[in-house]
Amino acid sequence: MVTFFNGLFALAMEEIRVSPDYNWFRSTVPLKRIIVDDDDSKVWSLYDAGPKSVRCPIIFLPPVSGTAEVFFQQILALTGWGYRVISLQYPVYWDILEFCDGFRKLLDHLQLDKVHIFGASLGGFLAQKFAECTYKSPRVHSLILCNSFSDTSIFNQTWTANSFWLMPAFILKKIVLGNFAKGPLDPKMAHAIDFMVDRLESLNQSELASRLTLNCQNSYVEPHKIKDVAVTIMDVFDQSALSHEAKEEMYKLYPNARRAHLKTGGNFPYLCRSAEVNLYIQIHLRQFHSTRYAAINPAMVSAAELEVRRASVCPGQDGNEDL
Repeated sequence: MVTFFNGLFALAMEEIRVSPDYNWFRSTVPLKRIIVDDDDSKVWSLYDAGPKSVRCPIIFLPPVSGTAEVFFQQILALTGWGYRVISLQYPVYWDILEFCDGFRKLLDHLQLDKVHIFGASLGGFLAQKFAECTYKSPRVHSLILCNSFSDTSIFNQTWTANSFWLMPAFILKKIVLGNFAKGPLDPKMAHAIDFMVDRLESLNQSELASRLTLNCQNSYVEPHKIKDVAVTIMDVFDQSALSHEAKEEMYKLYPNARRAHLKTGGNFPYLCRSAEVNLYIQIHLRQFHSTRYAAINPAMVSAAELEVRRASVCPGQDGNEDL
């Protein structure tokens, strides 16, 4: 029985990498590499899909363990509905301000004045800090914060943040894997974790060390600087790396934010609960339709809104949004 179960699990572990959707994504959406810093070793990797006429796209920022392709299901779905989507993998930055400066230069290079940002975990924290750093000349029109946080002290690692650059890659990977869900999981969540482990393995020592440094060095969000940014907080009710206290702090920080709750999804709902996540992204973005900050091709608005209304009637058992 154990052998049979292990055989099924091994088969399941390949599910995302061999899925038709993933293979279609890899074959149709090119990966671009862009250098915007004086240091040529700092290379931004990105997927830019959808109508280039859209000047305020939605940008996806991954967690510590992620790369630009972890959002492939959002790229496929949203571009199919007429949205412009950019998924990023940031280069090695050891400081929040350095990251923000590089991100600003990237937006300048792409000729994007303002953007919407979906940030997962560390990606969400960096999105908030970027909105904060550019508040005098705003570059962020809205935020979707998925399983994210506002204060790095929640990880109790600020005292080791300056030591990550010394640690070998296998130790860094062990630290990251310690936050992944353990125990019995439904197949989709197991697929998602395996896919993220595969993405983690693709990161080198300096990439991992710099991300963990950004994740843990002493820093927090100053909400009064981004009070005019529309925010949706997306989180899960089951096991994730975020504590209940960290989630409550986010609610307090953004009392007027929309809330998109998923009953299950773990650390990576955009992979294992993609239909619900994509629906909530649409709900968030449609408030900007017919404005200069629309992330969608105007010709697609009517069709997209009809789709949202149909889906909203029955969003699925795993999702529940407070609006």
